[in-house]
Amino acid sequence: MALGSPAPGRPLRADAERNRGRLLDAARELFAERGLDVSMDEIADHAGVGVGTAYRRFGSRDELIGALFEARMEDYVALAEDALVEPDAWAGFTGFLERSLAMQAADRGLKDLLFSHGHALERVERVRTRILPMVERLVARAHEAGALRQDVSGRDLPLVSLMVSSVADFASDCDSELWRRYLTIVLDGLRAAGGAPTPLPRPPLLEPQLDAAMSRWRPHRHH
Repeated sequence: MALGSPAPGRPLRADAERNRGRLLDAARELFAERGLDVSMDEIADHAGVGVGTAYRRFGSRDELIGALFEARMEDYVALAEDALVEPDAWAGFTGFLERSLAMQAADRGLKDLLFSHGHALERVERVRTRILPMVERLVARAHEAGALRQDVSGRDLPLVSLMVSSVADFASDCDSELWRRYLTIVLDGLRAAGGAPTPLPRPPLLEPQLDAAMSRWRPHRHH
């Protein structure tokens, strides 16, 4: 049963269902614009309902986040699945990065959920843990095709994604597509060249280190 949904056999009254929809719409707008650093009071105010009504429809802000983002996380998984069936391994690899970054640029709440463990609901976390093995396979395919530097790991990509997507956070007011410039620069650096690539000065993070590093990321606060 979906979080925040009525118990089986007990449908919401029409006004309660309308309020639930207004809360979801308000949360979607605020999370997309500002990230997950938004309170239930702000969501209720944006929806035009009382905060008591918000907590009757959703027992906590995490319930609201789970109800809103589970499908978005599945969309993210679908990007990786599509990339893995792309016949051209390099096109699959670059297409996944570009499309996933476009999703993050359009929805800061999704980016927060991908990179911050502070909001990791169990069902969203299960979806997120499916991503890294798929990314590892995308990297392996690109290695086998001779298209990707051999010293690049799948564990590099979340941090590469975080670097590029940060451009969207801080430059969105002047150029919402500026991140594409830097993605192009990064991809040129990731692609295998005719000559020997410059040795990387540090190894990729181990998975526990990667989790710890990603959990330290905090969204930019609006004042």
